[in-house]
Amino acid sequence: MRIAEIMSSKVEWIVPGVSLRAAARKMRDLNIGSLPVLSDGELVGIITDRDVCCRGLGGTRKMAGIKVGDIMSRDVTICFDDQEPAEAARLMEDKHVRRLAVLDRERKMVGLLSVDDLAHCSHDLAGEVLAAASPIH
Repeated sequence: MRIAEIMSSKVEWIVPGVSLRAAARKMRDLNIGSLPVLSDGELVGIITDRDVCCRGLGGTRKMAGIKVGDIMSRDVTICFDDQEPAEAARLMEDKHVRRLAVLDRERKMVGLLSVDDLAHCSHDLAGEVLAAASPIH
C-alpha cells in the first residue's frame, strides 16, 4: 500500500497574503484544522488552528493586521505519495506531528496525510503516532 491510496487528495489551501481572520473562517466553514499555504503553486507553509490561537490571537499584535504568512509554520514536514504508510508514521512520530503534506516526486503538492488517514489502514500505526505526538505532561 502507498500513501497515495490513503491520503486526502482533495486539499483546500490558502495564500500567504490572506488575513488571519479569513483563514480562520475558511477552516471553520470547511471544518478542518489546517490549511497548506501555497505561493505560485509551491508549498511554502502550513497554518493550523493552533497557529491561529497561539500565534495569532495569543500574540501581541492586533489580529486585524495579521496575514497568514506572518504566523504560518514554514518548516512543513512532507512525505511522498509513493512511500509506504509506515514510513510516514515514523516521520510523524519523529517530528511529533499529526499531519503531513504529501508531494509527488516533482515536489508538487498532491494531498495531505493525517493520523485519521493512517487509522484507516492501521490502528497500530495511528496509535503510535498519537502517542508520540501528544504533549508530555
